[in-house]
Amino acid sequence: MMNPNFFCFRRMPSMLRAVALAAGVLLLACAARAEQLGEVSTVFKLIGPNHKIIVEAYDDPKVEGVTCFVSRAKTGGISGAVGLATDKSDASIACRQVGEIRIKEALPRQEEVFSARLSILFKSLQIVRIVDAKRQSLVYMTYSDKLIEGSPKNSITAVPVGKPIPVK
Repeated sequence: MMNPNFFCFRRMPSMLRAVALAAGVLLLACAARAEQLGEVSTVFKLIGPNHKIIVEAYDDPKVEGVTCFVSRAKTGGISGAVGLATDKSDASIACRQVGEIRIKEALPRQEEVFSARLSILFKSLQIVRIVDAKRQSLVYMTYSDKLIEGSPKNSITAVPVGKPIPVK
């Protein structure tokens, strides 16, 4: 007679594969939000990667035809290599029309559009979209925040839409 637990152990690898595949798809979906376009080294580190400025592109998920380009500092060295470093709060943003602008749904007057982790626990870079209905423009602002205290360093840019913007 076959052991009833044999079937469970035999199915385990396929279950683990399914879980790993689902986790991979989830990570890929999260990673798809930012596309790294380039980087420049700013400080040479003998051990670990150099300090850098990276340039990333973010496509607005609710506004087709708008991409935000962000440059920000990335800390290198050993702590940067293992993910324990805290990146600086300095960032610059430029959002541009890269195609025909199509707004998929009514937009809130203000909404966090993107977020990127700058430290292992406490610090993140935020990109917020603000609708300026009167001027038919979308204003994007980037800043960093911490669990306790954020940074007043920020950068803004605006994209003229040229037609009424549906607002919630």
